[in-house]
Amino acid sequence: MKKTTLRAPRNRTLSLSDEERKKLQQELLYAKQLPENPDLTDRVICGDCADVAGAIPAGSVDLLILDPPYNLSKDFAGLKFSNMSNNDYMAYLESWLERLLPLLKPTASVYLCGDWLCSAAGFMVLSKYFTVRNRIVWQREKGRGAKHNWKNCCEDIWFATVGREYTFNVDAVKQKRRVLAPYRQDGRPKDWVESSDGKFRLTCPSNFWDDITVPYWSMPENTDHPTQKPEKLLAKLILASSNPGDVILDPFSGSGTTAVTARKLDRRFIAVELNEEYCFWILARLQKARQNRTIQGYEDGVFYERNSGR
Repeated sequence: MKKTTLRAPRNRTLSLSDEERKKLQQELLYAKQLPENPDLTDRVICGDCADVAGAIPAGSVDLLILDPPYNLSKDFAGLKFSNMSNNDYMAYLESWLERLLPLLKPTASVYLCGDWLCSAAGFMVLSKYFTVRNRIVWQREKGRGAKHNWKNCCEDIWFATVGREYTFNVDAVKQKRRVLAPYRQDGRPKDWVESSDGKFRLTCPSNFWDDITVPYWSMPENTDHPTQKPEKLLAKLILASSNPGDVILDPFSGSGTTAVTARKLDRRFIAVELNEEYCFWILARLQKARQNRTIQGYEDGVFYERNSGR
């Protein structure tokens, strides 16, 4: 029996009671008990992704989002991951990635998350199987400073594709930025518009993202997961590299941000997570996503700057 965490009145971090877990368990699939030829789309599967891979139809996945444990010693609600040598970490990545390769469509895209310590290993492994097309650096402004080193406040996401043909919807991921030096041509705004909120320009996405807010206690998407990714971050990946109805596979689902964001954006998902408690969180968040499809920082098809009030 898990103890229900008591929260402050304004704390919106997800909490579940034992009764809620029992209800959610009825929706959960277990990797060791999958029926023959199961339909896994829009389902949450508790288990190792290597065990689930064989049940997913070959060539059915449009987008693969990978957020495995970074090469750090960390406790994920009782499931511990230990730091290893760089070569061993690369071998770990390949051990499950090779099983996922047959599941991808020839036009599929892949995103692999990492930090400064494991990012190079991720690139080496990805480049062995895919065409690596870019490295996204996103500002993760959270945590304390460091007295004897530079504060670590960014992470990497490697962007790769299976082949030369792939989806990239650039117009779906433009950012609305405030214009500081509005330029006019023939007396008219050039490449910007003026509204009651100020002067703005829609800009093409770059590979440096400084508009992401890491979930915290007053945000409804927040959970107790130690490395939770923001919905806004996943929304950019999903909108750019998939279309409505596409299948997105997340074999390290964690708190479920990929699945939740996919549902809000009318994509299908396959969420695999080893930790049963995290699976309950995913299912609870998915239920909420049916009623509330908002994504912090994304409105009317446009991404806004951080602290813009949206």
